[in-house]
Amino acid sequence: MEIISQNVVYFAVVIAIMALLFVWAYFTKRIQKDFSTMTWVLTPVAIAINLTIGQIVLVLKLPVYLDSIGTVLVGVICGPWAGALTGALSNIIAGIILDPGWFPWFPVAAAIGATAGAMANIGFFKNWWKVVVTGFVIAVVATVVGTPINIAVFGGISASGSSIITAFLLETGRSLLSSVLTTNFIAEPIDKIATSLLAFAILDGLSARYLARFPRGENAAIEKGQQVTQVIIALVVVVLLILFAIFILPMLTAQ
Repeated sequence: MEIISQNVVYFAVVIAIMALLFVWAYFTKRIQKDFSTMTWVLTPVAIAINLTIGQIVLVLKLPVYLDSIGTVLVGVICGPWAGALTGALSNIIAGIILDPGWFPWFPVAAAIGATAGAMANIGFFKNWWKVVVTGFVIAVVATVVGTPINIAVFGGISASGSSIITAFLLETGRSLLSSVLTTNFIAEPIDKIATSLLAFAILDGLSARYLARFPRGENAAIEKGQQVTQVIIALVVVVLLILFAIFILPMLTAQ
């Protein structure tokens, strides 16, 4: 747990801020709707999805993460507060049972869940192109929250495949901040758009009756007409994004 012990003040401050936000949301009754029995049932399933896919991607050293699919699912059909809690718990649990390197990223994971829920609440999870917009917004938020963590805790080089890009940019003479920001602005949109589209495809496979049991199941109701086409387009875009990240992106950064 060396990573945690070296940054104990940072973690204490972040945890305190998040705790205060949840207490404020509870007492102002902004949080109650997000947490029903179905939310608590889905949360551990979502965490398992995050950890499993995240580990697979890490082992394969892909230049994406795909470790927030479960977080986005909860954020969309349960609400932003539930999404934030799922994201934070995913990284805290992974940091305990898998690798302490997961732990510092829990504020980013919480921000991803909250952003996914907020975007879904305003109708941006109804068709594939709106989901792409949602994924891009999530990427921007993740970059803003994650860049300081990457630099402060990991020195700009983490265990993810995208750190290969950061290392290359550093070798070209760019500053650490510029290298990390550039990497994040390249990798994050690819990852978060792919993540959101995969969550979109999963939700399309659930019946309307089942979705209605969740606090905000209506957020996942695809706009009428061409549901099959919407999902096919979403999956094709995911495949193209991952292929781009694997084959094209390294060539672009190597130039």
